[in-house]
Amino acid sequence: MWQQVVARSKAGNEPRVPLSRERVLRAAVRIADEGGVRALTMRRLAEEVGAEAMSLYYHVANKEEVLDGIADAVVAEINDVVGRIDMPSEGDAWKAAVRRRILAAREVLLRHPWAPGVFETRTATGLAVLRYHDGLIGLMRDGGFSNDLCHHALHALGSRALGFTQELFDPGDGAGGGDDDAAAALESMAGELPHLAGMLMEVVHDDPDSTLGWCDDQFEFEFGLDVILDGLDRLRATF
Repeated sequence: MWQQVVARSKAGNEPRVPLSRERVLRAAVRIADEGGVRALTMRRLAEEVGAEAMSLYYHVANKEEVLDGIADAVVAEINDVVGRIDMPSEGDAWKAAVRRRILAAREVLLRHPWAPGVFETRTATGLAVLRYHDGLIGLMRDGGFSNDLCHHALHALGSRALGFTQELFDPGDGAGGGDDDAAAALESMAGELPHLAGMLMEVVHDDPDSTLGWCDDQFEFEFGLDVILDGLDRLRATF
């Protein structure tokens, strides 16, 4: 529902669409999709919905409430997508079902690359997030997981359960540097950090068009996910 484009009313053409919290949040998601969260200001939001800035405060108290709302909106979109997945989850089928659910969540986040950063700044867990995890636990229970193992599984999966990873290292956006600069930086590192530099010189990659963070491309995401799911599957019958 958050991808639907709301037609802007023009004088003499169509009747004005009443302002509502849902309409405000749809516009906020649209702005963030186009320009990132930095582009999302109350003034810009008011312009997008064709209203005075003060009118927004009848529907959202401040920008923090807007961020809470758009975070919930993205997870609601995820819940809508995963709710349409129809595949078995009993017994050994649990792993494929959980994997599909998580990768479906990731597909949504790739359409909203700003969302992981917003999730990380929220101080409360919304009902939409809880519903998503409730469904994930249900699939694991179908596979024979104890509640105790489900608890450990959610900790092991972390943010990956929602389709993104919180990376340990973030070297920045690399603005102003090219391949030569990166190579020089790695060479200067080699004397003090030989193993790290050696690894990075062999495997470093930067694919900003398909990532949600540094070194978080699709292959790396699925590699980590499969390692966790394989380990959980081995524990399923014994934990």
